Order: sequence, then structure tokens, then C-alpha cells
Amino acid sequence: MKYFLKYLVLLLIGGSIYCMIEVLARGFSHWTMFLVGGICFILVGIINEITPKMPLIRQMLLSAVIITAVEFISGCILNLWLNMNIWDYTDEFGNILGQICPKHTVYWFLLSAVAIFLDDFIRYKFFGEEKPHYKIV
Repeated sequence: MKYFLKYLVLLLIGGSIYCMIEVLARGFSHWTMFLVGGICFILVGIINEITPKMPLIRQMLLSAVIITAVEFISGCILNLWLNMNIWDYTDEFGNILGQICPKHTVYWFLLSAVAIFLDDFIRYKFFGEEKPHYKIV
């Protein structure tokens, strides 16, 4: 039950922040992005749980790759398969099937630092996990 509550809280926080970022960036969001964002936030946090000594820059790079992969998979399901048309990056340089592009991967790289710090803070303050320590490179 403890793990369920922890991951539910992380999902709710991550999903809420993801939707807020979307609203700030493009003026709207979609309910499915709440789930996508929550899943991404949990996955970013798990990186540090699996490899606690990984330098921050590597965590950010891995986080950007993971978030981009989740965006691609969810985009293929939601936009291409279910025709929900939530986003379309067809006009962006280097896009793949209009679902992901390098520009957004860079954004996820930068934003992942905030997600890493926030996840570590939540786990430390509210769930009694180890105090975070960071090595930049």
C-alpha cells in the first residue's frame, strides 16, 4: 500500500505539472497528457532509484530520451491510431511521424533537471527516502 500511495502521489504531481507546462507553452492541454506526464515523472524518478550515483547531466539525458520515447509511443497510440489529434509536429525539423522532434527533446532535457530535483525532494520529505546528493558530471 505504501508503494501504491507513493506512486499515486508522484503520478498526480507529475501529471499536474505536465499539463501546466502544456497550458503555458501552447495555451491548452488534453486529459491524456495528465497520464503521460505522470508516467514520465515516475520514470524520471526511477532512474535515480536504480542508479543513485549517476551524474545529473546523464540523468537529464536519459530522462529526455525516456520522455521522448513515452511521447512517441503515446503519440502513435493517441494521435495516429485513435485519431485524437492532440499534437502534430509534422512541420518541425527532424520529426518522426509528426509525434516527436529534436527541439522538444532538448526542452525535455532542460526540464528534466526540475523533475529530478522535485522527485528527489518529494521522496525525501514525504516518503522518508535518502537525502539527495548530486554530482553534475
